[in-house]
Amino acid sequence: MPVIGGAGRLPRTVWWLVLARAVNRLGAFSLGFLTVLITTDFGVSLVAAGVISAAFGLATIPSRLLGGVLADRLGRRRTIVAGLAGCALAQAGIAVSGSVAMVAVFAVLLGLVFEIYEPPSQAMIADAVRPEQQAQAFSLFNTALAVGGMGAGLIAAGLGRWDLRWLFVADAVSCLICAAVIRLALPADPPPVSRRPASPAAGDRSAWRDHRLLVLLLSGTLFAVIFMQVGMAMPLALVRRGLEAADAGLLSAVSAVVMVACQPLLRWTAGLSHHAAMTSGYLLLAAGLAGYAVADGLPGHLAATVVWSAGDVLMFGRSYALVVDLAPPDARGRYLAVFGTCWGFATVLAPLCGTRLLEHAGPAGLWGGLALACLLLAAAQLTVIRPLLRRQGSYAIVGAGPP
Repeated sequence: MPVIGGAGRLPRTVWWLVLARAVNRLGAFSLGFLTVLITTDFGVSLVAAGVISAAFGLATIPSRLLGGVLADRLGRRRTIVAGLAGCALAQAGIAVSGSVAMVAVFAVLLGLVFEIYEPPSQAMIADAVRPEQQAQAFSLFNTALAVGGMGAGLIAAGLGRWDLRWLFVADAVSCLICAAVIRLALPADPPPVSRRPASPAAGDRSAWRDHRLLVLLLSGTLFAVIFMQVGMAMPLALVRRGLEAADAGLLSAVSAVVMVACQPLLRWTAGLSHHAAMTSGYLLLAAGLAGYAVADGLPGHLAATVVWSAGDVLMFGRSYALVVDLAPPDARGRYLAVFGTCWGFATVLAPLCGTRLLEHAGPAGLWGGLALACLLLAAAQLTVIRPLLRRQGSYAIVGAGPP
């Protein structure tokens, strides 16, 4: 699709995907109440409820990989619609479940379809924009999550006081609305046969055998673990400092506003290489987290939130643009899916790391340690990742030659 309205404008495809993601995120507030539903409606222990939630989290890892395979072989739009329809069915199943066993089954099924949406959406963005627009488009796609999350909290506060099961009904409806937007507004996929690679060698290429992608996956997992601490550990850290846990919601809202306000920053920094922009972003993240380490009141936490959120805007889209640069055109969905598993790994690692750091080192040790990790990522971006990507060139697959 051509770029609309001038050289700097993003295609309509990107804006429809951003809108659909915001609508979907607006409804994706039910998962945080899954354990509450299980314990209150069925009287099971918190441990059992935690096991079911963990099973959901583990199921999201193969879900994302499946989304990448289907995106490349079945088509982007078909995969997005199928994934969202599956989420709607699973959410509705949780809402009507009459036993904890049924909830567990539908929770695992939800995990298996929950991330199918992501790789084809990202691949569709990569297909629709020029290389110099990829960082801006991916960053905007990420910002839609933060904006939708602000409204999601308000909806959850209303419906959750009525009946927790209606949260899952509303989430199912939002998935169907999102699927309808994608189905009606976005261009149709080419026939599956036309999406097949020109040669068997190109189609059989495994993203897991690309050393460069695995290095990006490692750094991306570390970043995801750091990023998730802001949501998972922040309420506990605030309480340790005598503040209200609910203030974490205010910090989240401020972060979303900053992400929207900083979108013009992407145009000003468009001339930077991906590596330079990511290094700068990591440094801002380190500065913001260090601000949390020394803050002793809400104003200090708010200022630190502004700093790290600007860093997130600067570097987040660049990481996905780097992955797109690595991927063969016929394997973009699979490459983005493999890289996206960093969030699944982080979902398992982040609670373990954050709670241990907070317990043994307190809030200052937690945020200071995470700031140090960001500095290490900044150094690795310039001294390890950039030389590796330049040295190995394109299609650096173990045991495979150039296409």
